Amino acid sequence: MAIAGRLKAGKSTLVNALIGRRVAPTAAGECTRVVTRFRYGPADRIDVVTRDGGRHSLPLDDDGMVPARLGVPTARIAHVDVTLTSDRLRDLTVVDTPGLASTDTAGSARAEAAVGIDDDSAGEIAAAEAVVYVFTQAVRADDLRALQAFHAASARLATSPLNAIGVLSRIDTLTGGGTDPWPVAEPLARQQARLLTRTVGDVVPVAGLLAETAVAGRLTAADRDALAALAALPPADLQVLLLSADLFRTRTAPVSTDQRERLLTRLDLYGIGFACAQLTGDPRLGTGELVRRLTAASGLARLTATVDQTFRWRCDAIKAGWALTRLERLASYDARARGVIRDAVEQALRDPAYHRLRLLDAAQRAATGTVPLPAGWDQELIRLATSDDPHVILGLPDAGPADLAAAAIAAAGRWRAYAVDGAGPAQARLAHIAHRGFQLLAREIREVRA
Repeated sequence: MAIAGRLKAGKSTLVNALIGRRVAPTAAGECTRVVTRFRYGPADRIDVVTRDGGRHSLPLDDDGMVPARLGVPTARIAHVDVTLTSDRLRDLTVVDTPGLASTDTAGSARAEAAVGIDDDSAGEIAAAEAVVYVFTQAVRADDLRALQAFHAASARLATSPLNAIGVLSRIDTLTGGGTDPWPVAEPLARQQARLLTRTVGDVVPVAGLLAETAVAGRLTAADRDALAALAALPPADLQVLLLSADLFRTRTAPVSTDQRERLLTRLDLYGIGFACAQLTGDPRLGTGELVRRLTAASGLARLTATVDQTFRWRCDAIKAGWALTRLERLASYDARARGVIRDAVEQALRDPAYHRLRLLDAAQRAATGTVPLPAGWDQELIRLATSDDPHVILGLPDAGPADLAAAAIAAAGRWRAYAVDGAGPAQARLAHIAHRGFQLLAREIREVRA
């Protein structure tokens, strides 16, 4: 899963939150200078992979992060391979990419190559099967170009609303003075989702810094005590402190300047205000419970649930689609092998287990509007392709197996009738795929029942 976006959009902070460890550099400036892959391994290790295939090993720095100096000129680095003993990475590789629209021309070029914008690049993250694109307050033209270029990286399973999601990051900066950003963030995320309806499946708002601090264990008992001291201030005094970072640093308060700076770097004003409100309501609130509440307030749970629902359960089908795409591209380079490879691919796709690939491709075409379908039919096709629960697919949450099987057969007949009467050539191809999908669903329901 590739994390992409503009410079300073909060990508690396989001990477740390998803991994559950603060390992990707997040300081101001262009810390993410090269593509960095985070995956599971038996020990924490960093390998700097150069463009000539060489590997240079490094330890994590004293803070447990990727060091600022990699020991190799940036221009020579293909990517950085980081293995971590994090359970969150057992079935997921997270790829952090350089920021787009970088002030460093070379860095921006590497970012654009990473998401496929540079046709001469092999694509540093060509192995990524899904993308999480991080926005801030506005979607810009180069954001759309980056997503569209990533779409083109895969022919059979192009990135689409089915395997791409957006993140409205840094929502804690949308409002000032520690004010709750969610009343602004939710409608803004929905607006972005409508704008990107043909490109991403959803836009999820997240307070990335809050999420990173909470799940990476960065909030200590001493931090909790400092927040409790601030929470004990008269409400008017605390409100003034939270009006701006400068006031928080400089106004008289029962917490040292160093401790206040530490709280800003971990929670920012919104997180500090939220934590103080929790401690005001329950002065005996412990560090663990405070961390749980901060995690809930960050929006991370919705993001991880969206990732699971959108990507994880069908990752095998996505991987197979990418493999078949690579085979087809190889065939294009060798006229003698072309027919053999393409015939083998088509034979594989006739297997019922591989019909999922056809469904995903068909649903992608419907979701992006490439092939328009009657109102509601595109959503039915998407449910068929992206869910393995017949209750969800058929919209019958309380139905028994017999009713589900009958509904699947009825849906298959409806798609078959549409294919032969009323559909154009492109729609007919999708309808035949859906017809076969519902037939297979009915068979699965009956086999489970038996």
